[in-house]
Amino acid sequence: MCDDTTDRELEADLKHRAMTRRSFTVSASAALAATALRPSAQAAPVAGAHDITETDVLIPTPDGQMDALFLHPTEGAHAAVIMWPDIHGVRPAFFDMARRLAGAGYSVVAVNPYYRSHTGRLFEDGMSSGDPGGRARLGPHYQLLSPSTVGPDAVALVAWLDDQAAVDRRRGIGAVGFCMTGSWTLRAAAAVPGRITAPVSFHGGGLVSEADDSPHRLADQIRGGVLIAIAGNDHNRDPGARAALVSAFDAAGVPAEIDVYADAMHGWVPTDSRAHHPEQADRAWARMLALFQRELSS
Repeated sequence: MCDDTTDRELEADLKHRAMTRRSFTVSASAALAATALRPSAQAAPVAGAHDITETDVLIPTPDGQMDALFLHPTEGAHAAVIMWPDIHGVRPAFFDMARRLAGAGYSVVAVNPYYRSHTGRLFEDGMSSGDPGGRARLGPHYQLLSPSTVGPDAVALVAWLDDQAAVDRRRGIGAVGFCMTGSWTLRAAAAVPGRITAPVSFHGGGLVSEADDSPHRLADQIRGGVLIAIAGNDHNRDPGARAALVSAFDAAGVPAEIDVYADAMHGWVPTDSRAHHPEQADRAWARMLALFQRELSS
């Protein structure tokens, strides 16, 4: 989860290593943020094997128009993937990850989770929720989200994707989430079983709780395979969560890869995060592509 404790753990980790991760810079204004945002010029897209078409789109939902970027190989129809960002919302590095996935041959819709109250970016380059006023900026939009909003959004996204010529409806749909949206992918797969067949959670929060609708309790409603990549410090704070997830998916008979990335801190996957760990991010990305290869077949 992303909170003040996560911030302190990251600071301690950076000091212990006596160096910053490569591919990000540290600024005084971002010292408190676990996922401080770097200028977009430092987040270069990863080249793929396909020419990519990008379109700004508005997707109808029960709560309004969801703004998103739709990216897909210019030729043909492909398996679709829904991509939700972390708590900081849409931004260049997030779209770069979507481009990387589209370059691998998927039709990706990169979604603004705060569309109910805000269009586009919440934070400009170099700003994050850890900056003065950052939490206040985030709060009104974050408070409109709940487990009950994820299912209708997922249904709307699947319906919209299935109407697109660039989407092969014979193939399953993947869902990728980071931080707060990691749990959304499990909820989405449970809300649209048989269509969303490959949910992926990168350093997701709130995966296990005592609530009746805790994401881990939805395991028997998911059809397909699951990837849950857990940050080392998240595991240290809640060591029982992984065991609960493994038990739930084993009992449901759903194949799930649930691993702790022990030397990676919360937020290690996005390239603009101060916690970014390039080697472990590449490892997690490769596991996601392997899952999609298995589960999003015709």
